[in-house]
Amino acid sequence: MMVARGERILMRGNEAIAQAALDAGCRAYFGYPITPQNQIPDYLAAHMPEVGGVFVQAESEVGAINMVYGAAAAGARTMTTSSSPGISLKQEGISYIAESELPCVIVNIMRGGSGLGNIAPAQADYFQAVKGGGHGDYRTLVLAGWSVQELYDLTREAFDIADRYRSPVMILGDALMGQMMEPVVIPQEVVEPEDLPAKPWATDGAKGRPRNIINSLYIEAPDLEEVNLRIQGRYDEAAASEVRYTTEHLAGAKIALVGYGTTARISVAAVEQGRAAGLPVGLFRPISLFPFPSGQIADLAEQVEAILVVELSLGQLAEDVRLAVEGRCPVHLYGRTGGIVPTPAQVLGEIERLAAEK
Repeated sequence: MMVARGERILMRGNEAIAQAALDAGCRAYFGYPITPQNQIPDYLAAHMPEVGGVFVQAESEVGAINMVYGAAAAGARTMTTSSSPGISLKQEGISYIAESELPCVIVNIMRGGSGLGNIAPAQADYFQAVKGGGHGDYRTLVLAGWSVQELYDLTREAFDIADRYRSPVMILGDALMGQMMEPVVIPQEVVEPEDLPAKPWATDGAKGRPRNIINSLYIEAPDLEEVNLRIQGRYDEAAASEVRYTTEHLAGAKIALVGYGTTARISVAAVEQGRAAGLPVGLFRPISLFPFPSGQIADLAEQVEAILVVELSLGQLAEDVRLAVEGRCPVHLYGRTGGIVPTPAQVLGEIERLAAEK
């Protein structure tokens, strides 16, 4: 596979995700086409065979996620990708994977909803991603970048995190992030599957050892509770070690914007315009959406007079921000829905309105 490594090349966000999976040692992809993420399976269909991997366009999203279950149980690094309604169809399988303590990577390039909606950018799958989405007490670890380079870097890292916590990890993007093109540097180093640490729990053939059983069915309540508490312990470990965020222009800020992905890109432009006009405003950008940077946002609320959450949904991220803030300062929402993406000028208008109320 000819990829110019170590130098800046132009790639779509979707293509960067696909290349990152290959470079991370993913050798099993199962998916089903849906706009606006189709460049991912297109890219992997062309290049997965070149590295000796398996690409399957399944008969449905339900079929795809259950193939992921099988490949993960056998110890392979495996991935599936989709967009909003397709992810909804995978939710039962994701719950099975989480309860079976299996690592995998799931990518959701979100589109406008609810229902079939449209193919425009949206962030309205936030609750579905960070609260689990399917039945039971499980969660998925969730990462969200704001550039094509970050989509590459976070996708590659997601496979390590999934193995570390034996958990599904979701990369959350949107139609704009998936389709836009930016310069990316693809590193020289790649991961070969044979160099990865052994997975002694995998169902890869007994070979003289006791058999391994991968299962999510526990009839006895104490047995099921034991598994759920063990999985929760991993989430607690992730909360202590995997929280990721960045800040922009928060020194001396009285108003802090909070946003991720596309809205963070728009917000930082509004912040810079506001700073140029003398407004004391900054940006806090969560990268890990679960575990959520609750402690850091609580600290932020002690430093500023107000928080403005900017999101392409009607208050889903804002709810987690309010839970973190716990009344320390007012939390306001500027949310757009249906695939409408605000301009920096519109966000700046909200900043000016809040500043005028102080």
